[in-house]
Amino acid sequence: MQVLDRTTCENTRLAAPRAPARVLVIDDQESTRLLLGRIVSQRPGTRVTLAGTCEQALHLAQDTTYDLILLDLLMPGIGGFEVLRHLRQGSTNRWTPVIAMSALSDRHAMLRGRALGASAFVPKPIARADLLAAMRELRVLHAH
Repeated sequence: MQVLDRTTCENTRLAAPRAPARVLVIDDQESTRLLLGRIVSQRPGTRVTLAGTCEQALHLAQDTTYDLILLDLLMPGIGGFEVLRHLRQGSTNRWTPVIAMSALSDRHAMLRGRALGASAFVPKPIARADLLAAMRELRVLHAH
């Protein structure tokens, strides 16, 4: 029988490998997807998946539970607001933090995003500092 004390437990926890963080970036602009992917992948071991359409995003979110989702609200097709609604209704990502992003910086867009379940809102064009601040506030990916 092995007796575990606090030090043994802490050392075991520190030594345990951390599962890679999974991030889904949803934006119809390729340059924005790549920029966001670079920003969030700076944490070692982070796996970033890029989605260029709402439909692609919903398909990906059906099969994988993510640690963070970055979602452009102004997307062609069903749109980002509808993607957010789908994510929050019975999806495996129902509780995943979602940072909504939009060029719509008016109060109505922010309130609608929050009402649908966005965890945070970052205006576009995306400033790296704003995105990292939102991630820190949500305590996701241990953002610096």
